[in-house]
Amino acid sequence: MPAAGQTPGGRYLLRTPGDCRSKGAAGWQRLIAARAAYHRTTGAHYDEVLDQVAERAVSEGSIGKAGIGALLLFKRLRADTPWARALMATADADVRRVTAAATAAVRDTTLSLSDAARAGRAALAGVPGFTRGDALASTVLTAAAPHRMAVYDRRAHAGLRSLGIPLSNASGRYSRYIAALDHLLTHAPSPARAWTPRDLDIALYCLPPDTAST
Repeated sequence: MPAAGQTPGGRYLLRTPGDCRSKGAAGWQRLIAARAAYHRTTGAHYDEVLDQVAERAVSEGSIGKAGIGALLLFKRLRADTPWARALMATADADVRRVTAAATAAVRDTTLSLSDAARAGRAALAGVPGFTRGDALASTVLTAAAPHRMAVYDRRAHAGLRSLGIPLSNASGRYSRYIAALDHLLTHAPSPARAWTPRDLDIALYCLPPDTAST
């Protein structure tokens, strides 16, 4: 089975060496343009909620229910759900114990990004709202480690697919997603060399379909 970010033939389509160079260059041009479009259309203040939760997580070492509620707004997810009621009925101290463990995992620089993502995602699994799906969980992990983690959603997943990078929905998807982003960033051209995984998830989210592909 190919690794995350590989084609069935075993090659990454956005690698720049050899015969993949032209595909890689075209893909990166699309990503750079998409990230620029995001900042033009959303303005300077859209990410303030994420940034503020991340700042508090630096000093507190965890994220409580209020922070999760803010991130729910940031992701524009529904809160009229059974899991939201269950989360509200959970003590904030219990939520913070879980998110503290997840925060420690994703900040652990002795782990690869994908291993840190796997450990952080597993740590969150016991909190209501985090047993399935990666959209909100990935946002919490990104707030906990904004320079290491990235936000996952269906549009970013589709962006990877449009670049020819498969990502299975099987268990462990978030770790494979981070592995794919990490690999892409390893081969980033100079305009994107300082990008974080979060910069790349923004670009993937805004990536339009590749109309030049056949």
